[in-house]
Amino acid sequence: MPLLLVPALILLLVALVLLLWPLALWQRYRLGKARRRALPWVVALNAWASGVSLPLFVLAAWIGAQWIAGAAANALAGLLAGGLVGLLGLRLARFEREGAQLHVTPHPAIVLGLTVLVAARVLLAAGQAWHRAWHDAPLPLPCPWLADPASLWAMAGLLLGCHAVQAWGLRRRLRALRAR
Repeated sequence: MPLLLVPALILLLVALVLLLWPLALWQRYRLGKARRRALPWVVALNAWASGVSLPLFVLAAWIGAQWIAGAAANALAGLLAGGLVGLLGLRLARFEREGAQLHVTPHPAIVLGLTVLVAARVLLAAGQAWHRAWHDAPLPLPCPWLADPASLWAMAGLLLGCHAVQAWGLRRRLRALRAR
């Protein structure tokens, strides 16, 4: 009897995660567009951590290209697109100076776009898994590129590139503020 509780608890946990996921997405959006203080040491740590992550990501994509066709190319395309989104995000963000402090309010459209993109990719993966489990065939998509595993590298590159550009751009703004 106690052994039957383990699968029941696992199913309950999965159901709870699925039910709370929309709330988690809403919280991610709400907190992502909130005004926050740019602490210099946190911004520097973010920038340098993303500086370490970028070459590691490119190296991992290059290694992954040995098994997944197009992984490196998709990763680099994602990084380029993410860099452009990051520049747009910096351009549209609102910066407020209060004495020696800098406050940043990211543009809600950028935050919403990235949140929806991640949610759509997760739902697409779930749909692919469901379709393959019940029909033993890949999910037919209007854009077959999305079903390719290499598209995950593009998504990761987009998010990492966006974060890296925004972190380094914010660091540059903070340094210019301190120089004045």
